[in-house]
Amino acid sequence: MKWFKRLLIAFFSLSLLGIAAIAAAYFYVLPDLPDVNSLKTVQLQTPLRIYSRDGKLISQFGEKRRIPVEYEEVPTQLINAVLDTEDARFFEHNGIDPIGIIRAAVILITTGKKSQGASTITQQVARGFFLSNEKTYIRKVKEIFLALKIEKALSKKEILALYLNRSFLGNRAYGVGAAAQVYYGKELNQLTLPEMAMIAGLPQAPSAANPIRNTERAISRRNWVLSRMLEKRNITQAEYQEAINSASTAKYHGAEIDLYAPYVSEMARDYMIQKYGEEAAYTNGYNVYTTISSDLQLMAQESLRDNVFAYDQRHGYRGPVTELWTDTPLSNDEIVAILKRTSSVQGIMPAAVLSVKDQQAQVIDEKGELLTLEWNGLKWARKFISDKRQSLPPKLARDILTAGQQVWIRHNGKHWQLSQIPQVSSATVSLEPHDGAIKTLVGGFSFSQSQFNRVTQAKRQLGSNIKPFIYAAALEKDYTLATLINNAPINKPDTRQGTAWRPKNSPDIYGGPTRLRVGLAQSINVMSVRAMRHTGLDDTIKELIKFGFDPSDLPRNESLALGSASVTPLQVATAFNTFANGGYLVEPYFIDHVTDAYDNMVEQTIPTIACSKPEPSITGPTELTDIDDPFTVMATEVDQENVSSITAEQNVCTNPQAHFAKRVISEQTAFLITEALKSVIWGGGDWSHGTGWNGTAWRASKLIKRHDIAGKTGTTNESRDTWFSGFNPTLTATFWVGFDDHGRQLGRSSWMANGDPDQISGAEAGAKTAGPGWNDYMNKALSGTPEAPVIPPRGIVSARIDLATGKLTRKTDYTTEFEYFVEGTEPKEYVTETQQSGDIFIDNVAEDLFQ
Repeated sequence: MKWFKRLLIAFFSLSLLGIAAIAAAYFYVLPDLPDVNSLKTVQLQTPLRIYSRDGKLISQFGEKRRIPVEYEEVPTQLINAVLDTEDARFFEHNGIDPIGIIRAAVILITTGKKSQGASTITQQVARGFFLSNEKTYIRKVKEIFLALKIEKALSKKEILALYLNRSFLGNRAYGVGAAAQVYYGKELNQLTLPEMAMIAGLPQAPSAANPIRNTERAISRRNWVLSRMLEKRNITQAEYQEAINSASTAKYHGAEIDLYAPYVSEMARDYMIQKYGEEAAYTNGYNVYTTISSDLQLMAQESLRDNVFAYDQRHGYRGPVTELWTDTPLSNDEIVAILKRTSSVQGIMPAAVLSVKDQQAQVIDEKGELLTLEWNGLKWARKFISDKRQSLPPKLARDILTAGQQVWIRHNGKHWQLSQIPQVSSATVSLEPHDGAIKTLVGGFSFSQSQFNRVTQAKRQLGSNIKPFIYAAALEKDYTLATLINNAPINKPDTRQGTAWRPKNSPDIYGGPTRLRVGLAQSINVMSVRAMRHTGLDDTIKELIKFGFDPSDLPRNESLALGSASVTPLQVATAFNTFANGGYLVEPYFIDHVTDAYDNMVEQTIPTIACSKPEPSITGPTELTDIDDPFTVMATEVDQENVSSITAEQNVCTNPQAHFAKRVISEQTAFLITEALKSVIWGGGDWSHGTGWNGTAWRASKLIKRHDIAGKTGTTNESRDTWFSGFNPTLTATFWVGFDDHGRQLGRSSWMANGDPDQISGAEAGAKTAGPGWNDYMNKALSGTPEAPVIPPRGIVSARIDLATGKLTRKTDYTTEFEYFVEGTEPKEYVTETQQSGDIFIDNVAEDLFQ
């Protein structure tokens, strides 16, 4: 009894000492213990993701790959695998596991080694968020108290979700969601049992048990996890046996990029850094949804690439990359090893020539595959002499290639062909006319070669692409599409540049007084200058500024009328959008909205919109003069059903939060310029009677069989820059082609590309160089969409005019046609027989006829 009392006193004394020690330890570490309530709002470091408008992943930025998941999204068997491996009593203890602590203590006493076997998942969360990994007693004490506090602040499911999302699992993957993607390219709910067991075994050894680097050890760890699941009766013996017998299927899966659009992703990345700061942008898990349409973007990239290839081939073959051998051939393994040092560029791959026959060559690519280049893939390769000259066509393969040469090859969709890395540059952008959303953007041929975004950063001379805006200013002044402007040499020079500047036509041909519509469609230089003289240089510049052009880019001399202003492709597309949307300057934008890692809305762009409400013009004959002749002057008749459908489609002014765009030209002027720009593509006149004429972009009409497209070519002096810009009511697009070296000319080609007469020899120009890219893109982009009917806005009338004089006529033959006018500006007098025979009176011609 005496000894029992002593033992009891000792027990209570030790208990009090233990409680006092715990209390002392708690108060000792209390000042250093963080507030665990911060875990309720913890921001997991999640990468920045860029998407297209339709949800295709474009790019991902950030060092840590993490895909946050909710507890309910994690498969039950994956949770069982984790708990059976890491903390089988997780749902039973209050943050610390006494049994585990006793086990660790026994190991420490018997072996003298510290063990982490006692750490619960809650303790691991405490350590991961608040403590370091150093193995000290004071850190362990803090870990225990933090675990107890965490258990009071959070539910078990919340704690487990933090653990599952934060654990480092190798290969930059943080959390089970990212691990499923990195190792298996799957969503969590697609994982098999052995795959879940593999992931569950990674937290304690993400490097040593990495299934990519250490397959055998990873499988051993996986099987141990499966044995724990069997022991805990979470799987059957049959499931266990099948799982341990399965081979490892893990391999590295990068970010699942659905749409490669690097210039767009770089713009989005820069935007997020500028707005949110670099650290927040890269780690807060923002999802940026751009306005890019994935389908249209792919079309634009393909059209630009094919157009650049076509230009490059027209100008000849610049020769092999290098010679790998001359006399003694290398082995195939040696060749492949060399080729692997060179990266492919936009489908252009390195290869080595093994043998050359009459009209074919055998090559080996970087994969070691033997390929045959037939004559169709070789005959284009005339020797490049200069940008203006190429040699005669080759007759045999040995005229082009020699065994031992390292060359470039590509598959053109039909067959393999000899290729080369293009030196020319190109860019394209397309917009939605009514709100300025950027639908496609390609800043160059290859982002890997140059990250310079030519759509937004490259200011290049605009050339004849400026003429629609020059004529729009003239129409706003008082000109009409039927106004005669003298197509004759200019004798009164502009001396603002310090020298007598006398513009000439290209080609140097003049046809006398010509209607404005024809002058714009055929891009007649002297007519554009005379139109600007009518408006006045200062007033013209004021009008151009309204279209979004920077006044500092607009030279204050008459060269402006021919496109000496230097602007970016995005500025050009924005300006052309004003014609497509009825006269409004809408601000282009490429960020639709941004969400956080849990898909909560962070920001939503509210674009400026063109508040255009199309209204039907007056139907039936309208008496505009005292001549009661229905063939003389009549308003355009409109299908009311079409009016209703177009009005419903284009009326975007219903959003009370909308930002309304500024009207910069009248709806009537926008309509008239659009109609004139259709003539650029479709021409006019009557070919059967010899009066037909082509616009500069007539090639577009051969490919795009629809009449709701309008566009304008553009070529600068010495063909340094070429443009094609155009639109229909639903899409505006600009293509630019030139060299990054401003001094280098695009030159001319002296051959017929692939037997195509449209690409026959001649100087590079907007229609030939940039136009095919626009034609191909718009043909694909508009495919399957209905052609928009012509619906003139209120205040537009049409009158039958004489083609030679622009005056009213009672005739209805090939010498006449209907022309659109702003009501009140239509001709007031009829052509006489004398005038129809060719005598033009000065009073019906632009006032500077002889200047």
